[in-house]
Amino acid sequence: MDDRHSRLDHRSTEVTDPVLSLRGATLSFGDRRLWQNLNLDVQPGEFLAVLGPNGTGKTSLLKTILGQQKLSSGTIKFLGEPVTHGSRRIGYIPQQKLLEQGTPLRARDLVAFGVNGHRWGLPFNSRAVRRQVDGILESVGASEYANVPVATLSGGEQQRVRVGQAIAGTPSLLLCDEPLISLDLHHQRQVSELIDEQRRAINTAVIFVTHDVNPILPMVDRVLYLAGGRFRVGTPDEVLRSEVLSYMYDTPVEVIRSRGRIVVLGAPEGYGVHDHLEHHVEAPTP
Repeated sequence: MDDRHSRLDHRSTEVTDPVLSLRGATLSFGDRRLWQNLNLDVQPGEFLAVLGPNGTGKTSLLKTILGQQKLSSGTIKFLGEPVTHGSRRIGYIPQQKLLEQGTPLRARDLVAFGVNGHRWGLPFNSRAVRRQVDGILESVGASEYANVPVATLSGGEQQRVRVGQAIAGTPSLLLCDEPLISLDLHHQRQVSELIDEQRRAINTAVIFVTHDVNPILPMVDRVLYLAGGRFRVGTPDEVLRSEVLSYMYDTPVEVIRSRGRIVVLGAPEGYGVHDHLEHHVEAPTP
């Protein structure tokens, strides 16, 4: 039994309330329905990968969880309560985007925003806050460049700092919006493993939006696949199958597994890319 299945089996014996719960959730823009009647519970410590082509509602799902987008129908609850805008219990890691050169913000400043950025007035980092920031930087392997301007760091180093910022408030749910884009394979693996380590350390549920499941496949408990206005939820072995994706795309699709990787062949090229309804998620405001 692999580690992913042992985690699922262990979790199934526990009685826990879901971190996130959607019931009959439907999201439409005008006459276009992205997904409908989505029922989903995300448990503490679970790693859920959200897959599918552009324009199928992946980013819109994150916006809905963050309270930035309202459902067309159905309900969504976070920690048993209706979703509100700007919850401190939700961490967010955006797509990798390099800061402009000359930006004076240091790595420790960015993490400090995650610790006390919700407070009114000018930021004041007490000795206790500085110790907390140092501990977070150490946990994500960023101590050596704590006082270095973030804009001078590599893409992988910047993403490490953003992971630190996202976990600074010990979130119950961590949203990751394509955090591996523009990273090379080495840094993709490092950032993925780092997110997984932090998930295990603080039992945070992770919802990870990505176009390529392979860098995170060993960590994934379940997959939510969105395509063609349809969805499927299950383990990677249950969802990432030729017959399932062929039905969702309404065209023959072949799923090949080779050397621990999954390759999808035959999905319509550029499917959904023309859709202009989805945009990047806004970083949650403190």
